[in-house]
Amino acid sequence: MAEKRRKFDAEFREGAVRIVAETGRPIAQVALELGINDTTLASWVSRARRAGGDGVLSVPEREELARLRREISVLKKDNKELAMERDVLKRCMVLWVK
Repeated sequence: MAEKRRKFDAEFREGAVRIVAETGRPIAQVALELGINDTTLASWVSRARRAGGDGVLSVPEREELARLRREISVLKKDNKELAMERDVLKRCMVLWVK
């Protein structure tokens, strides 16, 4: 006969995910201590990480991180252009010296 499927409330799931995120212990170890299947806990952790709910960064911090990443992208493009201009000037200087 099939086993009855256990249901876990949202508070329990969030607490289990928080234990994994804050302690850094392996998912299998935490699952064993809580008496749940390790694949179940792994799916909860994976879902929380994809949703950004692992509690590491707050919403303003995530927004600032996105802004800084955009700025870095722009600076990389500017840096490439400056390197090309420098190379052209080096070549011109060599021709001028000759």
